[in-house]
Amino acid sequence: MRDFAEIYDMAAGHHGGAKTLEEILASQPYGPPLSDNPAKLPDDRWLSAFTRFVFSAGFNWKVIANKWDGFEEAFHGFDTGYCAMMSDDDIDALLKDKRIVRNGSKILSVRDNAVFLREIAREHGKPAGQVFATWPMAEYMALLDLLKKRGSRLGGTTAQYALRFIGMPSLILSKDVVAALVREGVVDREPSGKAARAKVQEAVNIWMKQSGRSLTEISKVLALSVGS
Repeated sequence: MRDFAEIYDMAAGHHGGAKTLEEILASQPYGPPLSDNPAKLPDDRWLSAFTRFVFSAGFNWKVIANKWDGFEEAFHGFDTGYCAMMSDDDIDALLKDKRIVRNGSKILSVRDNAVFLREIAREHGKPAGQVFATWPMAEYMALLDLLKKRGSRLGGTTAQYALRFIGMPSLILSKDVVAALVREGVVDREPSGKAARAKVQEAVNIWMKQSGRSLTEISKVLALSVGS
């Protein structure tokens, strides 16, 4: 496994030098994050962000972005109390609601994730968003595992993109990031198992310590180092 400085130089070489690379690292393709202090975001904003990327998965995210005001209206501002208590009649009405993308399983995920957020809040005695936002980045993969296990449709890269959109540092296990991890000998394929994900966590912890960079920057440099 290379030192992070070597990986950074690879990425810079593929993208016109360090200055251009730094501009890319500072760019925000999904727009500014929701907050520079995610711990202060109420849980309705976390449910909104999770829903946004659940619906974007396998779909054109720009279409979802353009319809988002309609989603906010249809789901009552993603109030977790309301969404957790949506009845089957409410779900049936949403399946006919042209303000949103009418995908039944994704609509149901809103109710399930509202329940999940409220359970986390009850277990910890504080908003779920505070629990997630203060999660130690040295245990980031454990947070992803929690979201996948107890949330609805928050596996794959869905939660990873949502966390970055919210404003949290986030490693996104995209095709290019996985290719870089394989190249560095961290894993030999997409890290789906517990042991492989532990190896990813160990590697990024080392790179964060070496570079002083955030998990998001580590993620972007890894992706850019493969030359795409």
